[in-house]
Amino acid sequence: MGFPKILFRIVENRSCPLYQYSDIFELSGIAIPLTSETENSFITTTIVKYPADRKICKILNGDLGKIVIQYERADKIPVCMISCSGCTGSIKLEHSKDEHLVKNNEGSLSDELGSMVHLLSSFSFFKNIDEKHLDTVISYFKLNKYKTGDIVIRKGDPGGRFFIIVAGSVNVLNDAGIIISTLDKGEVFGEMSLICNDSVNATIQVKEASSILYINQPNFHKILDIYPAIQLYFSRLMAERLNRSNKIRAEDLSSGINGNLAEIPAEALFQTLNMNSKTGILTITDLSKGTARFSFRQGSLIKAKYADHAGDLAFYQILKEKSGRFRFTPGIAPEDFSTPEIGFFMKLLMEGMRRLDEGKPQKTN
Repeated sequence: MGFPKILFRIVENRSCPLYQYSDIFELSGIAIPLTSETENSFITTTIVKYPADRKICKILNGDLGKIVIQYERADKIPVCMISCSGCTGSIKLEHSKDEHLVKNNEGSLSDELGSMVHLLSSFSFFKNIDEKHLDTVISYFKLNKYKTGDIVIRKGDPGGRFFIIVAGSVNVLNDAGIIISTLDKGEVFGEMSLICNDSVNATIQVKEASSILYINQPNFHKILDIYPAIQLYFSRLMAERLNRSNKIRAEDLSSGINGNLAEIPAEALFQTLNMNSKTGILTITDLSKGTARFSFRQGSLIKAKYADHAGDLAFYQILKEKSGRFRFTPGIAPEDFSTPEIGFFMKLLMEGMRRLDEGKPQKTN
């Protein structure tokens, strides 16, 4: 019978001369104290299987041996992270029961991305992720490098990618090619076209040589489902974008406002009410199926009714409407202050946009 085995994977590499990010080590062994009336003995054996083409490190052997001794058997070692004692560099290794953290497959990081984990952890987007899951989220991204003057995305192009600037800077251009803003390291773009399934609404041109991470829409939805904290990041980010670009002004909402869905899409209207923490009733008339009514409490959606649909289904249905008159009236009935939320707003919006995308007719060649 063989010794019990577990896996450790490198999740942080700071100039280690021997190993690379995501290298996996197989650890097995036991530690047995033997005590009798005449003798006290301690027997331990530790076997470390190194990745192919990697040298053996005595320092790492000792560190892994210590943890076998601490727990007496390799398979008794709990989910944990350890640091090597270090030489000219250092590494951190993780043992996890979660398969997607230990398998070096589609979800693993490239060496270049692995070396950036420490840098990326300081970016606003990745601050929403627990440190132990940071490398998993980063593994869904790909890295591109651009020269000065390169066009990353062009207005009117199909959307569906979210970008994070790792190094360098880019300019945001309007229709006339005039620079309207500049984005630097750690800033993001492309999120509106990804979330709203719309075409790109501005051209992005590289100002200085840049390294840029990107993620496509399917992988974006994967990490959104696994890590709900990212929903909060995008909720705040969309609020910032909408506060600068939407035609709805927050001060107008405090006294009520009229408008048309043909000018302000339903998703933008709902998002603005949510992010401005508005309390009141949104009524939309002249729709294909009559009148819709939605109640908000401090930005949370608590009631929704449209035709035969109620709750989240009514919300999903209204996103399909392209025209209709709306009015927001501040205030709700006293009993509605204790009404439960229909759901986390950003999650509702993402699901609604996903359903819209799936309902679009497929293009044929």
